[in-house]
Amino acid sequence: MKAGDVLPPLEIPVTRTLIVAGAVASRDYQDVHHDAEAAREKGSPDVFMNILTTNGLVGRYVTDHFGPRAVLRKVAIRLGAPNYPGDTMTLTGTVDVVTDVVDVADVTDTADVADVAGIADVADAADVADVADVAVADVTDAADGPAGTVTAVVRIVGTNRLGHHVTGTVTVEVPR
Repeated sequence: MKAGDVLPPLEIPVTRTLIVAGAVASRDYQDVHHDAEAAREKGSPDVFMNILTTNGLVGRYVTDHFGPRAVLRKVAIRLGAPNYPGDTMTLTGTVDVVTDVVDVADVTDTADVADVAGIADVADAADVADVADVAVADVTDAADGPAGTVTAVVRIVGTNRLGHHVTGTVTVEVPR
């Protein structure tokens, strides 16, 4: 996996059942997600998908691609055009950033103003011997992932007949 890799597109038929079941499963009982008449009274042509269902479908898209051992670490999405019954949402993804965590070392360093303790991700095995030379700027509260994992940030776009339904990023961690 490398930056620039493109995930294959996934077409998801948006049915009334998917919209209603997703809303109920996520305990989103707003009537615009299950009652077409109420949705029309509020200015929508029909019921529409809620953000939690979209979030779940985006997560599924990424984990289906990276496999059953993939762990979603962050999902940051923004909704655009609604998904209505009869639409097809096409999800696409591009790997933006890849971080290979070779080893993780506990580090204690002394700065001019305070003692600093944390965990440093060592991206190159040769750096393990020089862990005492880790700069304060390289010390973080927690590692990006456990040793032997690859963390990727995937840029996601989901479109339907009206335009972009969802855009954002997913951070996923996979074993090497």
